[in-house]
Amino acid sequence: MTSTNVSAPPAEQVYVSLGDSYATGYRPADGGAPAGATRDGFAYLVAEQSGLRLINLACSGATSAQVRAEPGCAPGNRGPDAPDPAGRTQLDAAVQVLREHQGRVGLVTVVIGGNDLAPCARASDALACASRAVADVRANLAATLPALREAAGDATIVGLTYPDVFLGAWVSPVFPDGQNLARLSVPLFRDFFNAALKAEYEKIGAKFVDVTATTGGYGPLTEVTQDPTYGPIPTPVAKVCALTYFCGHTDVHPTPAGHEAIASAVLTTTGR
Repeated sequence: MTSTNVSAPPAEQVYVSLGDSYATGYRPADGGAPAGATRDGFAYLVAEQSGLRLINLACSGATSAQVRAEPGCAPGNRGPDAPDPAGRTQLDAAVQVLREHQGRVGLVTVVIGGNDLAPCARASDALACASRAVADVRANLAATLPALREAAGDATIVGLTYPDVFLGAWVSPVFPDGQNLARLSVPLFRDFFNAALKAEYEKIGAKFVDVTATTGGYGPLTEVTQDPTYGPIPTPVAKVCALTYFCGHTDVHPTPAGHEAIASAVLTTTGR
């Protein structure tokens, strides 16, 4: 009588997502659809396309300090099917989840810092405001990421940045000096904000997805595209108008196409 060895099915791998409204999939009211978190968010797309079970701990509106210091996240600020944080900070909840799923963590993503930087678009001295914001984000990441790495073991961690939504000020009537703000934003994102984020993620051996580059934010402002709404405008501005709601609504969140671009960049970076 022969015996047949039947191997057990592979254990389900999880994907732990931390951050702000980019991770929850929030979008403003658009085309009659109500505002709120949706499954258009990049984290949901990454999970679906990579076959991972998403545990989304992100909270809309979170700053880099709140990830590690502010407990709880109201139901309206969570992504679809997100677990109740039960009074824990995002970091504490993530550490617990990572330890409970040790050996079965396929991916961790972090997208944070946008809510620290966003107020600088309307500050009287945008560069001074951005300088303070970047210093705060960097300090908070330095206090957060090592604990995340320790709990995650050798699992892949990916840090993300954002589209340069300030480019949308080029066409927005909300900003009287919008073209100048757009010009200033390119080196601000490329050489300052994103460089600081990348340096902190690299300290813990995390990968970094430069979403600004992915969404065309470093292209020359002298290159012009004929936009259906705004006419001839710089190509990087046209791209941010298509991939976020900033140009038409002064809203920093990605459109569904924007989330698809971010998800594609994460999947490419992780080889999934």
